[in-house]
Amino acid sequence: MYAVTVTFRIKPGRMDAFLPLMLANARTSLAEEPGCLQFDVCRAPGEDVVFLYEIYADRAAFDAHLASAHFKAFDVEVAAMVEDKRVALFEEVLR
Repeated sequence: MYAVTVTFRIKPGRMDAFLPLMLANARTSLAEEPGCLQFDVCRAPGEDVVFLYEIYADRAAFDAHLASAHFKAFDVEVAAMVEDKRVALFEEVLR
């Protein structure tokens, strides 16, 4: 399992344009990427912050997500809407 968290700070006045694009990216990832197991989109109440929690089968599945046409198009389309983006990557610790 490979977990990814992303925190976006959206520019003022751009959230209404950003959210539909973000949700479409999440839905497409789940529908078209066999290695994408979970893709939650969360919004901080009263703030211009969006938090993503994504689970992939492994690092290769996440790399496939980054290489997908729909992700690349999303990334370009929202670039001007994003003030800050922080990504954290986590590998499962086996016992």
